[in-house]
Amino acid sequence: MSTPADHLPLAGLLVLDFSQFLAGPSATLRMADMGATVIKVERPVTGDLCRQLYISDLEIDGDSTLFHTINRNKRSYAADLKNPEDLAKVRRLIGKADLMIENFRPGVMERIGLSYAEVRTLNPRIIYGSVTGYGRTGPWIDLPGQDLLAQSRSGVVWLNGDADQGPVPVGLALADILTGAHLVQGLLGALVRRGIHGRGARVEVSLLESVLDFQFEVLTTYLNDGARPPKRSAVNNAHAYLGAPYGIYATADGYLSLAMGPIATLAKALDCAALQPYLDRNCWFTRRDAIKDILGKHLKTQATQYWLDRLIPVDYWCAPVMTWAELLEHDGFKTLGFLQDVVRGNGARVRTTSCPIRFDGIRPQAARAAPKVAEDNAWVEANYLAD
Repeated sequence: MSTPADHLPLAGLLVLDFSQFLAGPSATLRMADMGATVIKVERPVTGDLCRQLYISDLEIDGDSTLFHTINRNKRSYAADLKNPEDLAKVRRLIGKADLMIENFRPGVMERIGLSYAEVRTLNPRIIYGSVTGYGRTGPWIDLPGQDLLAQSRSGVVWLNGDADQGPVPVGLALADILTGAHLVQGLLGALVRRGIHGRGARVEVSLLESVLDFQFEVLTTYLNDGARPPKRSAVNNAHAYLGAPYGIYATADGYLSLAMGPIATLAKALDCAALQPYLDRNCWFTRRDAIKDILGKHLKTQATQYWLDRLIPVDYWCAPVMTWAELLEHDGFKTLGFLQDVVRGNGARVRTTSCPIRFDGIRPQAARAAPKVAEDNAWVEANYLAD
């Protein structure tokens, strides 16, 4: 069921999305969730390259699941930006838009004739969002802005895994997703300023800066701690800068996560006498591996639920490690109402996630699935280019 348009905070705004892959489209996905009309400006025939970027062997109605995931509730307008006639139409669209987003390498939009300076002459109130890999200056500007490569340059890969594993990347498109979120924050801030002062803005984000910001706590520690490198635990590492027992442990039938908390409380709840020498919090980091090794052996003797039944009553921070199958069947997940079905005009259906934000208690939902290439050319031209 779709959310009423007048309930959504960005209803009435027109967003032109020239971006591909994940960072930019994830930003416009969230804006579409919040009610904006988002038009993907794609190349004819092939469209956004993300349509053919597969993260599994699953294809739905000719497009990758990744494309479906981040392009629901958008419209597709196919235009060849090297064709003067198509470019003229796009420039007319820009004149009516509130925001536009691009993630080409630095210099590409200038060559096309759609740089911020040129676009601002068409529409002084437009908010122009740019996504790059490493900013618009410096020696890295021409390098590919790809998630794993940005993670690798950022240092975040030295925070994951155990001490003897070498660099371990986060198993998600971390840089892309964070950058998209930062882009939305910047665009919304610029919209507020435009509402107050009446002028547009250029909003710039990069994959590298977003991953660096994600590390702000630990990087600040490094900058003020004599540049001592992060030291991962050799046993069940979960955070290089936190002491025992922080980590995930195998049990007799699964896994259990333990967060921060007094070792004395843990020792009593688990009936683990071997932890008694480690009750002083000053040793929870210096003797981290020894403590974790004891816990690892002890927790394997009973099932996960056995330990939860002892830890939860004493308010020790813990959780079972759940699979997606377990999560989706749990009432704690079902009560969120986080999944939705979106449908294409031809009936192709995709089960996917919903917007994680609620407005006045209502979660935005829309039944429109990701568009086919050029699916909305006639609609766009009738609604925005007819005059």
